[in-house]
Amino acid sequence: MRWALILLATCAGATEIVERPGKSPLITIRAVFRTGAASDPAGQEGVANLTASMLAQGGSRQTQYKQILDAMFPMATEVEYQVDKEMTAFLGETHADNLETFYGLFRQMLLDPGWHAGDLARLKDQSVNFLRTSLRGNNDEELGKEVLYNGIYMGHPYGHHNQGRVAAIEKLTAGDLKRFYQRHYTQANLTIAIAGGYPKGFADRLRKDFAVLPQGSATLLKLAAPKMRAGRHLTLVEKDTRSVAISFGFPIRVKRGDADYLPLMLAASWLGQHRNSGVRLYDRIREVRGLNYGDYAYIEYFPRGMFLMEPEPNLARRQQIFQVWIRPVVPETAHFTLRLAFFELERLHRQGLSQEEFEQTRNFLSKYVNLLIKTKRAESGYAIDSRFYGIGEFNAYVKSGLAAMTRDDVNRAVSKHLSMENVQVVMIAHDAARLRKAIVEEAVSPMKYNAPKPQDVLEEDKTVERYPLRIRSSAIVKAATLFE
Repeated sequence: MRWALILLATCAGATEIVERPGKSPLITIRAVFRTGAASDPAGQEGVANLTASMLAQGGSRQTQYKQILDAMFPMATEVEYQVDKEMTAFLGETHADNLETFYGLFRQMLLDPGWHAGDLARLKDQSVNFLRTSLRGNNDEELGKEVLYNGIYMGHPYGHHNQGRVAAIEKLTAGDLKRFYQRHYTQANLTIAIAGGYPKGFADRLRKDFAVLPQGSATLLKLAAPKMRAGRHLTLVEKDTRSVAISFGFPIRVKRGDADYLPLMLAASWLGQHRNSGVRLYDRIREVRGLNYGDYAYIEYFPRGMFLMEPEPNLARRQQIFQVWIRPVVPETAHFTLRLAFFELERLHRQGLSQEEFEQTRNFLSKYVNLLIKTKRAESGYAIDSRFYGIGEFNAYVKSGLAAMTRDDVNRAVSKHLSMENVQVVMIAHDAARLRKAIVEEAVSPMKYNAPKPQDVLEEDKTVERYPLRIRSSAIVKAATLFE
C-alpha cells in the first residue's frame, strides 16, 4: 500500500536568520529548507533532489550555468547542495573580497531559477547515472547501507533513495519541479545561517532579499513509525564483486533531544565510533582478527562514510535507525564476521558497559564534540539542526548531558533500545545463494588464520563459529533491479 502524504501546517512566518559572526575573511552562507525526499509525491520519487540540483547546478533566468561556473572559478568557490529526507541545504563559501559577486549569483540561483530544458536533461541523466553506476555499480558499502534503509522504511516516506527512482526520474518534467519549488521553497520553511567576517547589516539584507519567496506555512510531514518486522531478516544483493559488504540495523524511537539520545550516543561511540580505532567492533573484528578495514555503529543517518571523518550537518531526521557498518570482508570469512558482530552486539545488550568503559568513552566524547563544530561552516550547520530538534547549542547540549550522565543511564538505554531480536541484514555478495544457504542453515563457519592468534581468541572463535543467527526469512535480489 502506498503511503499518504499528510502536511501539518503551522503559522506563517518570515525567514529565520542564524548569525555566527567571526573575524575570518571566509564567509559562509547556508540556506536550509525544511523539505526533502520524504516530501516526494508518489510516482515522483526524485523530484526534491532534482529541484535542488536545478537550483545549484543549473542556470538562473539571467545567467546560464556555464556562465555561473566561469564567474565562480576565479573566486575558487561553488554552490553545494544536499538533499535528505526532511532537509535540503545549499551552501556557499567565499572570501570577503568576493562577497558581492558571489552573493549576487547565489541569490539568483535560489530565488530566480531558469528551469532550462538543457540543464534538466543533463541533471536527470546525472541522477540516473548516480543510482545505476556510482551507487549500484561502484560502491558496495554505500549500496548496502541504502538498501538497508529502503528495506526498513518500505512503504514509508523515507522508503526510497534521496535521488529517487529511475523510472520516476525519467518522467519528471520542469512543471513538476516548479510545482515542488513553489509549494516547499517558502520563507516559513527556510533558515539561513551566515558565518564569518560578513559586513554589518548583511543579515538584514538576506532577510529582505529572500522575502521574495512565498511566505507560506511551515510544513511538517506526519510520519508513522516504520513497521518493525518481527525476527531477523536477511537480504543478499547478488552482484559481481570480490568481497562481501555487510550492514544491519533496526529502527529506534530515539532522536537528538530525547532523553535516551545521549546515552545511546555514548554506547554507539564505545561500540563503533566512526573512523575510530579504539572501539569495540574495530578492535575485535579488525585489530584482533584482521578481517577488514573498519567497523562502525551509528544512531543517526551517516551517508558517504567512506569519504568522511566526521558526520555532516543538515541531515536531521525525526526518525532514525541503529545501524552497524561492517566494511567488506573476503567471502570466506563473511559468515563468521556477521556472527562475530552479532555476538558483540548481544554481549553489549546483555552486559552493558563497565564503569571504566563508560568513563573512558564519556571523556572521549566530551572532547570529540569540539571537532564537529571546529569551523564556522560546521557551526552554522549544527545551529540549524539544533533548531530542528528543539535543543540548545549542540556543543553545550552534549557536554552538559555527558556531565550529568551515569553508567546506569547508558545501560538502561542499551537494554531498552538495542535488542537484537528484530534486525534486518543486508549483504552484497557474488555467490549469494551459497552464502544464504550457509547462514540460514546455521552451518559452522570456522576461522583460519595466516598467523598465530592468542589462545583466548581461538577459544572465542569456537563459540562464534557456531553462534546462532536465527534468520527468520531471507531473500536474494539482483543489484540491477535496485532503485529502478
